[in-house]
Amino acid sequence: MQISPGSLIEIDGSYGEGGGQVLRTALALSAILRKPFSISHIRSRRKNPGLQAQHLEAVKALTEITEARTDGAKLGSQEITFTPGEIHPGKYQFEIRTAGATTLLLQAILLPLCFTKQSSSVTLVGGTHVQWSPSFHYLSEVFLPTVKKLGVSAETALDKWGFYPKGGGKIRLKIDPVRELEPISLVERGSIRGIRGISVTANLPRHVADRQKEQALMRIRNELGMDGEFTVMESVFSKGSGSFLFLLVEYEKVVAGFSSLGVKGRAAEKVADEAVESLKEYIRSEGCTDPYLADQIVPFMALAKGISCLSTTRMTEHLTTNLWIIERFLKVKVRKWGSVGSPGIVKFLNE
Repeated sequence: MQISPGSLIEIDGSYGEGGGQVLRTALALSAILRKPFSISHIRSRRKNPGLQAQHLEAVKALTEITEARTDGAKLGSQEITFTPGEIHPGKYQFEIRTAGATTLLLQAILLPLCFTKQSSSVTLVGGTHVQWSPSFHYLSEVFLPTVKKLGVSAETALDKWGFYPKGGGKIRLKIDPVRELEPISLVERGSIRGIRGISVTANLPRHVADRQKEQALMRIRNELGMDGEFTVMESVFSKGSGSFLFLLVEYEKVVAGFSSLGVKGRAAEKVADEAVESLKEYIRSEGCTDPYLADQIVPFMALAKGISCLSTTRMTEHLTTNLWIIERFLKVKVRKWGSVGSPGIVKFLNE
């Protein structure tokens, strides 16, 4: 990939979805393209605006990886400037000293570390299974297998589970270099192959995991006319307590994942119901990728030479915001069909 440092790109962090995704995608593309940027109004419409722990750790991580110059990188800041240097492969450890999502931190650093000349080893400490974020299992079972089709080679392991509010989870990754990303087409699912699930408790009674599993299996059989393979894991290694249910549906050409987390006072059956409802919505909808995969994969597709395309069961503000950020950094032709909340198609032409 040809890199030519450019002038400062100015970004309004309140655009679209207006959350941390704006910052993470900007950091990743800035590092790869060697294009400095400034971002204002970071998370300005959130209840707790500005940089929180997980966002600040993303800035610190890319600063270390690229030996960047930064200004304004502190907790609560709503404006920073980031000027990256060269991306350095190596052995890194980054820790979010809360239950902030390690998977969201990874969104900022994975893509840049792909574009190096040597492999990198990364350890991330923080939340691994927390609300409003991709779980470790979504990362390992859905996201990484999909970006592998573009040429990304990354292996991951879960050493310790991290639930809200204590966090303390640990994941490890080995990221190999990629010379150039390959275009991908994720438009048709193909035939369904099966459904797999995992039901987990940490420092809670075994019956919680069993009830989550049984409720999910019952509804999948009764409402979808299918069976599922389930794994139950009791008292996994974790600093805190929690429960987790993950459902993976596999088709010929794509996989999709849906999860739910237990919280105090919430019945195990309700945890299962949430994941099953998301699974049903996907199976009964038009489109290839689930809504979460669509917004996470578009930066990779935009960097692949040639034509890449995806269809999704639901366009989201996260997706349209990511597309807006991509167009700030890349001279790639982006076409999209569909409105937020409805099925849609996104197509990239990168000459």
